[in-house]
Amino acid sequence: MAAANLLALIDDIATLLDDVSVMSKVAAKKTAGVLGDDLALNADQVRGVKPERELPVVWAVAKGSLLNKVILVPAALLISAFVPVLIAVLLVIGGLYLCFEGAEKVLHRFFPHHDAEERDARLAQLADANVDLVAMEKEKIKGAIRTDFILSAEIIVIALGSIAGADFITQVGVLVALSLAITAGVYGLVAAIVKMDDLGLYLLRKSLTGNFNRFQKVTGRGLLITAPLLMKFLAIVGTIAMFLVGGGILTHNIGFIHHAAEVVIHAIPLPELLVSIIVDGIAGFIAGALIVALMSVVSRIRK
Repeated sequence: MAAANLLALIDDIATLLDDVSVMSKVAAKKTAGVLGDDLALNADQVRGVKPERELPVVWAVAKGSLLNKVILVPAALLISAFVPVLIAVLLVIGGLYLCFEGAEKVLHRFFPHHDAEERDARLAQLADANVDLVAMEKEKIKGAIRTDFILSAEIIVIALGSIAGADFITQVGVLVALSLAITAGVYGLVAAIVKMDDLGLYLLRKSLTGNFNRFQKVTGRGLLITAPLLMKFLAIVGTIAMFLVGGGILTHNIGFIHHAAEVVIHAIPLPELLVSIIVDGIAGFIAGALIVALMSVVSRIRK
């Protein structure tokens, strides 16, 4: 009898783990857009830090990210358990924020903005010998953790929305597994990206003496060239993904937008999946641009 109960328990655990694995994959696909932006933003946060302090800064932000998720996961589960209707509202808010952030990035490429002045001020601050770099580093870490809190909230809400039909234990398993995997994956990649140029420089120097000179020289140059290009690529892909994910949330959760999207998808004689992706992206950009315009008007009125 005891053996039968043990086998039944093992079977239940295996089934639960299988459900968690499958639903984690679904949730990860849904949050891919935010992950791309999360990766690009966190890699960008390390700019201006001394090379020997890059990994400690990444580690400090990663620990802050884990703490963020320790707060956000229980909060999201409580909302899902007691006020489930609020998940859809939070999902739409998260989608709108993604669209806004993506549109802001695109529009600021074509219109002057105070970001350029902020960058110049930051560079001047780094060149100033009287600046307390330790305090500056701590402020940078705090800012990165605040940004991570917003992005982590979006990821968890989107993930929870994608597994809303699952039982509570499965939801806990998916969110915990996803939180750990995302934190390790994102900050592991950030650490690798920020150290690519250092590795390239090391290989170039190493190529002057020793064996495999040509290989080291070619690899070193390749890494030095690839590092900034990879950062730009991540920024572009992350921005596009923000429109696709944010727009997809809006077209699936807001009635009149969903109806309009369905009409357009069925009216265009192209593969439905392709048209759906394009429609989501366009809807995301339009929503984001409208919010940027509204924020600009509000800012001018305040001034």
